[in-house]
Amino acid sequence: MALIDFKVLPGIDKQDTTSGAENRWVDSDNTRFRYGLPEKVGGWSSLISDSIVGVARREFAFVDLEGNRYVAIGTDKFLLLYFEGQIFDITPIKTPLSSSTIATVDSSAVCTVTTTSTHGFEPGDIVLFDSVTLPGGTGYSASDFEDKLFQVISTPTSVTFTITQSSNASGTVSTGGSISVIPYEQVGPAAQSYGYGFGIGQYGGTVPGAQQTTLNGGLDADTAGTGGSGTVINVTSNTGFPTAGTIAVGNELITYTGKGTNTLTGITRGAFGTATTGTSNGQAHSTGATVTDASSFTGFGSAVQASEVTLEPGLWSLSNFGQVLVATIANGKTFTWNAGAASPLTVRASTSTSGFSTSNNPTATRVTLVSPTTRHLIHLGTETTIGDTTSQDDMFIRFSDQENINDYTPTAINSAGSQRLQDGTKIIGSLKAKETILVWTDNALYTMKFIGAPFTFGFEQVGTNCGLIGKNAAVEIDGVAFWMSTNGFFMFDGTVKSLPCSVEDYVYDQADTTKGQQIAAGINNLFTEVVWYYPSTSSDYNDQYVAFNYGEPMRGGVWYIGTEARTSWIDASVYQKPIATKYNSSSNGTFPEVIGQDGLGQTQLFEHEVGTDQVNQDGSTTTVTSFVKSYDFDIQSRQQGTEGISGDIFLAMRRFVPDFKNLQGNAKVTLAVKRYPQQSDTTTALSPFTINSSTDKKDTRARGRFVNIKIENTDVSESWRFGTLRIDIQPDGRR
Repeated sequence: MALIDFKVLPGIDKQDTTSGAENRWVDSDNTRFRYGLPEKVGGWSSLISDSIVGVARREFAFVDLEGNRYVAIGTDKFLLLYFEGQIFDITPIKTPLSSSTIATVDSSAVCTVTTTSTHGFEPGDIVLFDSVTLPGGTGYSASDFEDKLFQVISTPTSVTFTITQSSNASGTVSTGGSISVIPYEQVGPAAQSYGYGFGIGQYGGTVPGAQQTTLNGGLDADTAGTGGSGTVINVTSNTGFPTAGTIAVGNELITYTGKGTNTLTGITRGAFGTATTGTSNGQAHSTGATVTDASSFTGFGSAVQASEVTLEPGLWSLSNFGQVLVATIANGKTFTWNAGAASPLTVRASTSTSGFSTSNNPTATRVTLVSPTTRHLIHLGTETTIGDTTSQDDMFIRFSDQENINDYTPTAINSAGSQRLQDGTKIIGSLKAKETILVWTDNALYTMKFIGAPFTFGFEQVGTNCGLIGKNAAVEIDGVAFWMSTNGFFMFDGTVKSLPCSVEDYVYDQADTTKGQQIAAGINNLFTEVVWYYPSTSSDYNDQYVAFNYGEPMRGGVWYIGTEARTSWIDASVYQKPIATKYNSSSNGTFPEVIGQDGLGQTQLFEHEVGTDQVNQDGSTTTVTSFVKSYDFDIQSRQQGTEGISGDIFLAMRRFVPDFKNLQGNAKVTLAVKRYPQQSDTTTALSPFTINSSTDKKDTRARGRFVNIKIENTDVSESWRFGTLRIDIQPDGRR
């Protein structure tokens, strides 16, 4: 019999059944389509010998005036720089807590640090110790703590926290010594979640049924109790309140350690950051103010279901003002780092960088970026009153004066200003796109264009019901933006367009859309690809991807899927190849060195499209496996002269002729047959077939009504590109 060509259209089709997706591929991993043909993706190689502590959420590449190249990396714990094969820690720090003391317990690695004022730490925070003088009897030396990073393990009180040393103490010391505790700026959790939580909204609500009473005497805006003195609060009644716990008075949370006769004792004012200032001062409350038992919940807001409150992961906005890196913690402060400073790699990012201070910037902002031509620093989802974090409005935009990133006060002679958007509940993300800035809310897309005085920027809503699912889920290439929404994929090339997606149902069935802020999109312009990495419903972190090849003309682009996850990505531009990060939650990172770290995980930094395999930090090689699998095609319909009786006759396959290009090492071909579409695959005799550059043909013995083909590699140093398979088929009866 004559050989019959087996031709398949490019791209993966998951919208149809495996037999209904005629002439399509139905599954893949680490496979792309180029010029209509499937091929294995390129490999990737580690750029550093260390692994980064925590999960990277943002990368940004830039060049200084001397031509030096940098990659800024924002994680849930650190702000880092990659430079000439090394990683440097430039994480901003807070005001040190001087004269702190330390306590140890014999044969235990847990140390308790007591601060002279409220520390504001949460478990998982990072602290640096300096100016260490230890008390005698601990078994430790000052060098065990000096200039070392530690993870906060627990916070028993507002002035105590625990760390874990690398070895056990050899004595019990109740307190002593002197340590300067330098807190790292808090970024946020590693993963997005839902539930009650502090810092997610304005205070003032209650939990239904919570015990209540009233103040019997006023509270001043200080650290003291009733009447402005002592550590006791007088209440009308404390019946029903726990022996120790937390109360809410107005917008202030107050912890207490005991009860007396209609009193609450051992109080700590302004708990959990609810003070009027950045200190531990409380708020003023008059006699008769309502007192609510807040011991049963960790945050205090409107009475809502846990699934309605988003606890966003630690995110960064990264951009540049010339050779100055501008870095903003999501819902936090903005910092700068100047590559042109003396010995810049020894200097941390700060709000007081010489010549590029951000001390007058908003202190709570969702997203920032620098406008591409006018050089305004734009804060999106920011404060209506600068310096007052409680005034943060998720739909409010504020921009600096031109060329002055520390001036936000509009005058007749500057271009600072503000604007509030209307469609949506919060601004999610923003991108530069040629002559405009794109701003997404959770429901709409706006353009922001420079128009000059007196308004500076003009805003136009260009789309609705097309909001961004996560801050990093949009990319731009040559003025065209692509993004993932909660209800599909979109593009903007002057108008908003929905992207038809042949794997859409599969992706949205697999993806945990409640973790949209973890989705990371990237452009791989070497292969005209947009890739979205997302967490599935079975994972807390990114573990799958979907790719759109906008350069393939067939069907306006083609789609493919896989499981190789990344948490951030930057395209080849400053660097010749894409650079991406991969997170492993079950292993500890090595840089920066954090003593006693628990559950922080590690991030690997890779250069992509290098070789055929994964090259790890230690130089070892891991196989990059890949495959593509076809639909179930009707054997009979492929044979001439059998039209009109499709699927009726069993056919036999005697041999096939493989067609590969750029084949390195071996590829494997598996033929699977079935009688009916709903049956499971039955691997043909002799499968899988190993194919190399010298393989002319393969003999097989296969019989059935339907057959599919799978192309794959399973070993190191293997790569392939598949062409057209030719199969020898002949009729074999109706039984």
